[in-house]
Amino acid sequence: MTTEHLPPMPGTTLEHLRPDQICDEPPALFSLGNVVATPPALALIQKYGASIPQLLNSHHTGDWQELCKEDRDTNWQAAFGDARVLSAFNIGSADHPVKIWIITEWDRSVTTILRPQDY
Repeated sequence: MTTEHLPPMPGTTLEHLRPDQICDEPPALFSLGNVVATPPALALIQKYGASIPQLLNSHHTGDWQELCKEDRDTNWQAAFGDARVLSAFNIGSADHPVKIWIITEWDRSVTTILRPQDY
């Protein structure tokens, strides 16, 4: 049996795609489940002009900037296993850090955005 190669459908080659149709971000490593946040964390995010979608995207694509190597390694194992995933972000400055945590539970049912002191 031979197979016949069909020409690509219009709009499926890079020449036919608009820039807003091309995703160049890393894929999500796990599901976020329901996303919730503590009111103090939301107030800080608003005060410092951080973006919740950007923070969540970093969290679930493995961009765990503020974690030490040991915690990042633990997150990699957790992302593909059944443990909770923790991210820490500085939404302030280097001189005045303001930490926000994002935690996705082991069963991927819920992701919580919070301040460390809210834990």
